[in-house]
Amino acid sequence: MITTTIGYPYIGENREWKRLVEKFWKQAISEDTLQAEWKKLRITHLKKQQKLGLTQVTSGDFTMYDRMLDLAFLFNLIPSRYRSLEDVPSLTTYYAMARGTTDTVACEMTKWFNTNYHYIVPEYEGATLKLNHNHYVDWFLEAKEAVDIDVKPTLIGPMTFSKLTKGYRDKELAHYLLELLPLYAQVLQQLVDVGAEWIQLEEPILTTALSEEDCRLAEVIYTQLVEAVPQAKVMLTTYFEALTDFERITNLPVAGIGLDLIHGKKENLAALRQHGFPPQKTLALGVVNGRDIWASNLQEVAQDVQAVQTLVSPQAIWLQPSCSLQHCPVTVANETMLFDTLKDALAFSNEKLGELVEVSGYIESGEWPTPTAVSASMKRIEALKNHASRQNESVSTALAKLEEKDFKRTVPFTERLALQQQALHLPLFPTTTIGSFPQSKEVRSWRAAWRRGDLDDAAYEAKLDAETLRWIALQEEIDLDVLVHGEFERTDMVEYFGEKLAGFAFTKFAWVVSYGSRCVKPPIIYGDVDWLAPMTVKETVFAQQHTDKWMKGMLTGPVTILNWSFVRNDLPRDVVAAQIALALRKEIHALEEAGIRIIQVDEPALREGLPLRQDNWQAYLNWAIDAFKLATSSVDTTTQIHTHMCYCEFNDFIDPITALDADVISLETSRSHGELIHSLKENPYPYGIGLGVYDIHSPRVPSADEMTTILEESLAVIPANHFWVNPDCGLKTRQEPETVASLKHMVEAAKALRKKTLQTN
Repeated sequence: MITTTIGYPYIGENREWKRLVEKFWKQAISEDTLQAEWKKLRITHLKKQQKLGLTQVTSGDFTMYDRMLDLAFLFNLIPSRYRSLEDVPSLTTYYAMARGTTDTVACEMTKWFNTNYHYIVPEYEGATLKLNHNHYVDWFLEAKEAVDIDVKPTLIGPMTFSKLTKGYRDKELAHYLLELLPLYAQVLQQLVDVGAEWIQLEEPILTTALSEEDCRLAEVIYTQLVEAVPQAKVMLTTYFEALTDFERITNLPVAGIGLDLIHGKKENLAALRQHGFPPQKTLALGVVNGRDIWASNLQEVAQDVQAVQTLVSPQAIWLQPSCSLQHCPVTVANETMLFDTLKDALAFSNEKLGELVEVSGYIESGEWPTPTAVSASMKRIEALKNHASRQNESVSTALAKLEEKDFKRTVPFTERLALQQQALHLPLFPTTTIGSFPQSKEVRSWRAAWRRGDLDDAAYEAKLDAETLRWIALQEEIDLDVLVHGEFERTDMVEYFGEKLAGFAFTKFAWVVSYGSRCVKPPIIYGDVDWLAPMTVKETVFAQQHTDKWMKGMLTGPVTILNWSFVRNDLPRDVVAAQIALALRKEIHALEEAGIRIIQVDEPALREGLPLRQDNWQAYLNWAIDAFKLATSSVDTTTQIHTHMCYCEFNDFIDPITALDADVISLETSRSHGELIHSLKENPYPYGIGLGVYDIHSPRVPSADEMTTILEESLAVIPANHFWVNPDCGLKTRQEPETVASLKHMVEAAKALRKKTLQTN
């Protein structure tokens, strides 16, 4: 029985990948050095997996920034705006596509299915495609040399890649595929030629809602690929959900099929009972969770594998995680900040691979390689289940007492709007930011010194106060209308709140990638969530006392805290979300009591929690919307509730956004502004709205004229008295000079539109 991975975390135990890339961007190392160090990192990861006991490792799970961008670059899907950068595309062009340049906007970025990872969206402009240098061959060959076990190259499959590409109309898909499929065939053939036996093609798109046309397309794609490269043994692997059309997909002309037996367990097992499985194919079972950090119940995992064995007799069975482990930290071994009961109940990537090896050994021999493995795993799980942190009676009592009125504002928006405008006295097209300002090395060094104990509380707070005052002065100089305190005390928008709530734990090295080189350390929600004391009042009130302009209170919403954390698996997610919402409700009340009248409750992760299939959306949306409303509905009529969302496909999400009943929503739209304008024409939004007028993920400083054009186009679909002006997202990762310059241009554009509108009226 083969044990393998779909993919292993490429960032390293201590984010070595991130540091190398960022050094290269800063020109601190050469490209030759970057490539040499990357190779060392890849080989280290391969040898580590072999040492853990895997019988097959995967190459091609590495990336230079993003795996979708890797393929786009390989196939020469380079938009025309980057063609003038260099005659022969290199990393210069590659990173320009990812991050933009001074004169060129970056490619669009959006969520990878329902995860918190963001991928670069390929753009097809109709130009002839071709194959650039095939890094997949290089990576396979170095892996074959580095380890003495089987190596399986992996690529994102052609169905998923083509479906996630933008730029072509539906009727142009056939032409695009005629260009694309021969290139995939060339890549497969080149891998076969250098000795690859199995080649993994990842097709998560096959777990989403598929039409009859989609199923036929999958059949055409894989028939053509297999005919073009008959020597290739293709492992078509799926994840994040169950196969949509099980019988047709499992009968595609490929050598193996991979199924997710974690998130798609119920449906996939039912389909195996109903349809069986082709006996000539290999079946890869995703039996440990690649998206969480909890240790598996080894007995249950073994029983699931045995259940499959009683249902079908494939040519062979592989055991693997449910999806790529890039969504999971590397190892628990380095964690020193967790109490023993919790730490013992965790399994990160390395530990999950150890679980696979244990289960495989038991299935093959009938005996556990580690005799105490099952009893020890059960003991660890039970110890956490019975921990006092999961027995908070005040939280369960508060949830039981909730009534319908706790989820509703007392006055409808149209009436609130008039009262808020009267109370706040804001101009047309008020300008603001999303919340965070750049955190310099100096700010981060203060925080690190404070956490180490080298800086006492009073000294640290004095430094933060001084930085806050400096940025208040800068915001007043820029002439923003609604200010923020800058969030200099915060590391991460979820971690900060989790540190102040009961039921959360934090790690030292449990990093995962959010996008590019941006890594996050998700908190662990292990116990009942409870509000202990005010979390944001002190710094917000301090800031408000030093300006005559309105200061926004800044909170992260309950669903985002949930979706951006590793969540306990003994309670339904809706119950945990309601616990978080009750805690935030108390914090909002504390801000109101302190005189704060504009409060932003960010929900950038609301959409990413959606099930992959739309017919399953409503159950999630019901409790997710209720959680937001539970947190925000107790405020006074004149208190203005804002929210913010990232990468939101607005057109199919208008009803849920409206149901939040927030007074103002800001949306991240600069990379896909035209699409949002079209959506708003089709589906007008009845509340206040701020469209991101520039992309904060790029160091580029857009001109005031460029932003004015965006605002004027938007005015056609947004009423002037509903229209706010803001950047795309928070500014924490940006540098101060570009931030100040961009915001000055933004305010200049807003004032120009304000003047023009008032003159017209």
